Amino acid sequence: MKIHEYQAKALLAAAGVSVPRGEPAFTADEARAVAERLGGRVVVKAQIHAGGRGKG
Repeated sequence: MKIHEYQAKALLAAAGVSVPRGEPAFTADEARAVAERLGGRVVVKAQIHAGGRGKG
């Protein structure tokens, strides 16, 4: 199964697993709005379908 990290976090949260707060953003403006909603310091990460952590 290949899913984005934000999708995996939503599945884990729905199952009761504690995950860091965050939201996906698809544009720079959306990222800015998410950062303002979260408050404090934030990290912006690219979400791509990649797996295997460099193995093969």
